[in-house]
Formats: sequence, C-alpha cells, structure tokens
Amino acid sequence: MIAADLTFDRQALLEKIRVAMKPARFQHVLGVEEAALTLADQYGCDPKKASLAALLHDYAKEVEDQVFLDLIAKYDLDKDLLNWDNNIWHGVVGAYKIAEDFGLKDEEIFQAIQRHTIGAGQMTLLDKVLYVADYIEPNRDFPGVDEARRIAKESLDKAVAYETAQTISYLAKKGVPIYPQTLETYNGYVAWLKEQE
Repeated sequence: MIAADLTFDRQALLEKIRVAMKPARFQHVLGVEEAALTLADQYGCDPKKASLAALLHDYAKEVEDQVFLDLIAKYDLDKDLLNWDNNIWHGVVGAYKIAEDFGLKDEEIFQAIQRHTIGAGQMTLLDKVLYVADYIEPNRDFPGVDEARRIAKESLDKAVAYETAQTISYLAKKGVPIYPQTLETYNGYVAWLKEQE
C-alpha cells in the first residue's frame, strides 16, 4: 500500500487506521500529524514522511499482546522485549506489524515509529519530529504540556530533553521500570536541559 517512494491513497490509509483503534486514539493520531507537520515545516523535515510516520505511529497500540509476542518470535527480536508490555511493544514491535499491513518500506519512517515513545541516544530529524509531536499534539492536556510546546518552538533537541526528563520523572514517581533506551535518550540529550536554565 505504501511504496518506497511514499505513494499512497490518504483516504484509504486513514480508513484502515481508523478502524484499528478507538475514536479518541484516532483523534490523537490526527493531532500528532498536525503537530508533526508544523514541526516538519519549522525544522526542514520531509512533510510526507512526517505525515506518514504520525498517521501510522499508534496503529498497533490496541492489538492483542499475543500479536506482539508472535512478532518478537517471527523476527527474532531482542528477548528482553518479553519483559515489557504494550507501552514499549506498540512502537518497537508494532513497526513490524505496520510494515506487514501497509507494505511500508521506508526505513526512516519505520525507525521513527519504533522510537516514538522511547527515543534513542542519537535521533534523526524525523525521529525527533515524531517523538515531540506525539507529546505536544493539540489534544494533549497534562501538567507541563504547554511548556513542552513552548520549548518545541525553540529547539527540537531541547524538547526531546525536556520531554524525556518529564517522562522519566513520571515513571520514577510511579515506581515502575524504565526502558533502557529511554535512559539512553535522557543521557544523549540531558545537556540540552542546561540550555533552559
């Protein structure tokens, strides 16, 4: 459905995504696309890639756990993934389902989807656009989101640093494990936090 040159039927794509999720999540996806396109325009990212990555990023969010377990086995993915859950799987493993279901062949979009909740120590422009857009999209309403939106207008790297620090703080307060790659993202971008002082 999506060739390497990124040709696709937008309406058919939207319909396939819409039926895979609850209405509120579909609205979130559209909000992420809106935010991603704004960031892409500001920072010089390919708008077609930003749009596609945003529309597809949560496609696997509501699938059964067994689907992820089967994909981990099928693609011989890191066995440590078995110790996590949907919060990690829907991006890292879900990208494989997206590739299968949509014929997605673009490696940059695939990677951005994998990293959209966990980031990476070093991220591409598209990685950062999707990571930040997912956090600041207009439907989001939580403490710190307005500050995240302000920072995103100033610097994508600062936005990645701020959002990762906020996420780690939130997870630590809940007393839950933090995915190692999220810590790598924090370490990779923490210097940008000093820029905000």
